Amino acid sequence: MTSFDPSALLVSRSKTADEGAIIRMSQRARELRAKGTDVVSLTLGEPDFDTPVNIQAAATAAMNAGLTHYSPVMGIPELRAALSKKLKAENGLDYSANEICLANGAKQAIANAILSIIEQGDEVIMLAPFWVSYEITVRFAGGTPVVLHSTVEENYKVPAGRIAAAITPKTKLIVLNSPSNPSGAVWSKPELEELAEVIKAHPHLMVLSDEIYEYIIFDGEMSSIGALPGMRERTITINGFSKGFAMTGWRLGYAAAPEPIARAMARMQSAISAGANQFVQRAAIAALEGPRDSVERMRKEYQLRRDMVQGGLNAIAGVRIGNIPATFYAFPDVSALLGKKAGNHVLDTTDAMCDWLLDEHHVATVPGTAFGAPGSIRLSFACSEAEIGKAMARMQTGLGSLV
Repeated sequence: MTSFDPSALLVSRSKTADEGAIIRMSQRARELRAKGTDVVSLTLGEPDFDTPVNIQAAATAAMNAGLTHYSPVMGIPELRAALSKKLKAENGLDYSANEICLANGAKQAIANAILSIIEQGDEVIMLAPFWVSYEITVRFAGGTPVVLHSTVEENYKVPAGRIAAAITPKTKLIVLNSPSNPSGAVWSKPELEELAEVIKAHPHLMVLSDEIYEYIIFDGEMSSIGALPGMRERTITINGFSKGFAMTGWRLGYAAAPEPIARAMARMQSAISAGANQFVQRAAIAALEGPRDSVERMRKEYQLRRDMVQGGLNAIAGVRIGNIPATFYAFPDVSALLGKKAGNHVLDTTDAMCDWLLDEHHVATVPGTAFGAPGSIRLSFACSEAEIGKAMARMQTGLGSLV
């Protein structure tokens, strides 16, 4: 009998359908910890705070009331109405409840949007550094990512003129993430206005604006590109509850878009999964309409940690890091250290550097190759000040020893 190898059936997309280096480094950190090694993991972008108690209580009350059944694919009407009010009041975005689609996490909302408007032959402009899932999803849809790079000197924001020069008749979408994972960059209103003029000059071009870190800003203020004149019909705004409200495991995100696109996204979601968890949606209403003192407390704690990380990285020769205006990530440029030696071992890539930092100095970080920026590394400071202090000391010792 001929032996059967199930792996022979796997197609290429199945081998790249994860967050690559992020997953690899976080898994390696877990394995070392399981062996008793004192590892500081700065890999995953997950708040280390518990979900605020008023949100937890709302979910419990909803379950006790029997709200444990399927929900409409677009989301329960009460939450979509609450989101319509939130977007208007906080972001200046004027979308009706029928133009808002809930999803099982913001990641699914992004996938719904890209799979609804991108197909074979379409080009999507990606502003590096970018979150790895954007590129994965564009390739799933058959689109071609067009990567535009920026530098730490540019505050990791690609100038509008460079974006304009990259647009072709095949360009259908620009992916914007502000505040940004992994860099923490925040696009100002004047910068967004300049980008909006570029977009409006092309009749078939839209922007997907991922704004999930909007409540974790330290310097400057939040601006939504969809609120600018002429951009409402050109924008798909993505957001969710995981970061600002520390609700990562609750899996609830949403998109606001012109109604034909919102409906198409709902159809896409219906074909792949179903409506988001109903009692989580009830909890989300409590998050939107309840007190924000816990959200602000978390933001202030992240800011203290930002200051620790920024100061610690600035003390390392060869590391370049600008101001981090938002999020809980640092994205230092370490390209000046590449090619240096740790003993007899040459650290010629950030992948090699991150492996070495973990193996020899027990700090887990993520190489910039995961984000389209191979000369940098990402550190998540969604962990305690004690852990950050250990990580900075170890990195200073390790990177300072390179020759």
